[in-house]
Amino acid sequence: MATLIKQRHDRLGGRFRAVRALSRAIAAPLSDADATIQPHPDASPAKWHLAHTSWFFETFVLRDHLPGYRAFDPAYAYLFNSYYDGEGARQPRDRRGMLSRPALTDIYAYRDHVDRALEDALAVLPQAARELVELGLQHEQQHQELMLMDLLAAFAENPLAPVLWSGAPETAGAPATTIGGIAGRAGIVEIGHDGDGFAFDCEGPRHPVLIRAHELADRLVTNGEWLRFIEEGGYTRPEHWLADGWTWVRAERIEAPLYWRRDGDAWFRFGLDGLHPVALAEPVCHISYYEADAFARWAGARLPAEAEWEVAAAGLDPDTGNQLDGAGPVRPKPAIEADRARQMFGDVWEWTASPFTAYPGYKPVEGTVGEYNGKFMCGQFVLKGGSCATPRGHVRASYRNFFYPHQRWMFAGLRLARDL
Repeated sequence: MATLIKQRHDRLGGRFRAVRALSRAIAAPLSDADATIQPHPDASPAKWHLAHTSWFFETFVLRDHLPGYRAFDPAYAYLFNSYYDGEGARQPRDRRGMLSRPALTDIYAYRDHVDRALEDALAVLPQAARELVELGLQHEQQHQELMLMDLLAAFAENPLAPVLWSGAPETAGAPATTIGGIAGRAGIVEIGHDGDGFAFDCEGPRHPVLIRAHELADRLVTNGEWLRFIEEGGYTRPEHWLADGWTWVRAERIEAPLYWRRDGDAWFRFGLDGLHPVALAEPVCHISYYEADAFARWAGARLPAEAEWEVAAAGLDPDTGNQLDGAGPVRPKPAIEADRARQMFGDVWEWTASPFTAYPGYKPVEGTVGEYNGKFMCGQFVLKGGSCATPRGHVRASYRNFFYPHQRWMFAGLRLARDL
């Protein structure tokens, strides 16, 4: 028994060190100024992400489960709480970029303090606290992707088009091959987490749903196909758009995916590896639900339902595909030829037509951490599959990401579906 406990301790400790190290590696090229910028109210400074993920461990593990623990700085409870109303007042989300102090070096000192305390405590933490450590690691992996999203949004505001990580040279390349269709499973099926391994509370309980005859595209929609949508007036023809989407397009003067820039007849896309020509065979990225839905209508198709996507992905390995393995350039890649569904995991999050709502019988976990997902089940849509910015090992078929329909700074694209 003692050997088994030690093995579990060693595994969790090793995982803790690896996840925490990746956050530091992502932030390593940043100056204090880089780490303080907040490009828009939905985004957060890199410095805030680094501190908030430490606050999570300090608050829900060390404070609540380690007698005698002393906070690194009591003021940080106000500065780095995100949306946990049960933890009291906090810095307004849209003013996180005003926190020029504490400095980035102070945030690193905070992380070191929390890391030492938690690693020292792992051997004596009760099982409930160890489960919170795993939740905190999954939470930090989410923030690693958010940090990449927010850094890209911040760097995109700079007219110098700065490069965070140099990537391999790109060319526009050849268009992708024709999209194929794969018949999906129909009838009464079960979706939701099956209880094996970690899952967020919103992924369950597992339950039956009815799926009608349909097919899913065997790959993601590409930049080349999106260019056709643009050239054929996709952003100017109201018949393709939901009413709210059409209002959004006109009000925001949307004419292309986020981070696309036109120079004469040529299109370029901006990424963390700088400004490059739009590569035709790469999956289109940084589009809103409204855009994804409009494209699907233009193509004579529709967006998949969450259940259709999940059942198709259930037998596939979620650790495959183009996902985040370390600090460096992140961008979607062209599909690799195969005779089955491609790009189900990685490259871009895939918009579904399903609203983010509770499954039958859903109950949030007890305590303040129960605010993690349930309070956001209104007005948002589910995305599936992970992206090139999602840490490998973080997603699974039942994973439910969610965003509002107008948001597009995340690495989001689409796969088409059709009724049969």
